[in-house]
This record gives sequence, C-alpha cells and structure tokens, in this order.
Amino acid sequence: MSNQPQIPVVVNGAMGRMGREIVKAIATAPDIKLVGAVDRNLDALGEDIGEIAGCGPLEIPVTNDLEATLVMAQSEGNAVMVDVTHPAKIYEQVRAAIAYGVRPVVGTTGLTPEQIIQLAEFAEKASVGCLIIPNFAIGVILMQQAALKAAEYFDHVEIIELHHNRKADAPSGTAIATAQMLQEVKPSFNPPEVEETETLQGSRGGTTAEGINIHSVRLPGLVAHQEVMFGAPGQVYTLRHDAMDRVCFMPGVLLSIRKVLPLKSLLYGLDKIL
Repeated sequence: MSNQPQIPVVVNGAMGRMGREIVKAIATAPDIKLVGAVDRNLDALGEDIGEIAGCGPLEIPVTNDLEATLVMAQSEGNAVMVDVTHPAKIYEQVRAAIAYGVRPVVGTTGLTPEQIIQLAEFAEKASVGCLIIPNFAIGVILMQQAALKAAEYFDHVEIIELHHNRKADAPSGTAIATAQMLQEVKPSFNPPEVEETETLQGSRGGTTAEGINIHSVRLPGLVAHQEVMFGAPGQVYTLRHDAMDRVCFMPGVLLSIRKVLPLKSLLYGLDKIL
C-alpha cells in the first residue's frame, strides 16, 4: 500500500449518466476519493450519490451548492473538480474552481475559443492546473493520429459525429478538435470542383475555417461516435470510433485526475497527457 494521500475529487454533474459513471470509477480507484457530488437535480438533494450511482453508500450527499463544495474541497488540499455539466454554465464553474485552487478536469464541450484563452490566462496567473478534455476515450486519440497521417495524402475530408439526443452542443468538441488538428498538416481541404447550392439549408453541415464539413447526428440509442472520411479518385478511407458504453471514458478520466495535479496552467486534449 502506498502512503501517498488520496486525491480529493468533486464531481459536478454527478447525477448525469457520465457523472454517475465517474462516481463509480472513483469509488474503485485506491488513490482517489470522492469528497463532493454537485448537481442541479433538486429531487436528489441530500441523497447518497453512491447509492444513486449503484456502487453502494459513499456517505457523500448530493448538493446543488458548487461554491460551498469548492470551499470544502479547497480545505482538503490538492483537490480536483471533474465537470460534466451543461455548456451554458461551464465557463463560470471552471473559473470558480480555479479561483478556489481546485484543479478543473473539464469533460463538457461547448467552450468558445475565446473562453478557453481566458481560462488559460486565468489558470496560468493563478498557477492552477486545468485540463479540458473534449473526449476521454483513448481510442479517439488513436483515430486522430491516424487522421493526421491520412491528411498527408488526401485533400478531401469530411467529419460525421453522432451522439445521443441529450447532448446540448453541436458539433461535438471532438469533431472540432479533429478538424483543427488536420490544419497542422494542410491549411485547407476540399478544394471546390463545382459551385454548390443547398436546396435545404445546412444539408452540407457546418464548415470549419479549414474548409472541412462537419455533420452532427443526434438520436436516442447513440452514445458517442465519430467518422473521419477521406476521399480521392477511386477510393474512400474511413476512420471510425464508437463509444458504446461510457465505461470506455473512465481510464481517461482517472488519468486526467492524476495528471492535472502537478500542472500550473491549462492543457487542452487527452493527447497532451498521454
């Protein structure tokens, strides 16, 4: 047994499907302990989050007071907040965690580039580590690395991302990040060969600054999926990652909790800590 103290963690959005899975993962990690569970679901206030998540009693009641929970976590020392809430609230919540010296690990997408820059400046000024992880699945990183290699040989590419119909933002942060990564290989893609006309607005998806079209699908039954499709005369090369169960994200979540501790600034993407 290690004599190292356990890492205290607050889960913000603990009642959601991702939040409950994170609670279960933390409960089985010997070097990490849950110290707070925050959620806006008023029906669950005061209930044991362990019982709700299905991993047995943890004696951690659900609360909707994030600030009080951050103050408590701050007193624990070297605390982490894992945030898997709604894009509308994420900026203020991450900024609050940094202000209290609680290191944010952000799994919620939807932050604008300007907000990320502002949070990075704030984190660096406070010397508090912060991780923004659009996707915790290690398989996604492998897909993106393969896409970078393929981009050396293909000029035409489109991205299709598919998620459950309770995902609030579109396109996904992973799709946006993938398009931005491809720009490292070429400044632009999909040179036009015909003047396109949309008879139904949006049918060609959204177009990034790199000229890459991103298509978003939202359906019940899906979890998180992405295809990167490259095309050239006579061939199509498709890379696809499917997350069928949120358990696939948990190794990345636990790794992020451990890796954020020594950081003094903000990093974006799971690939930065692998």
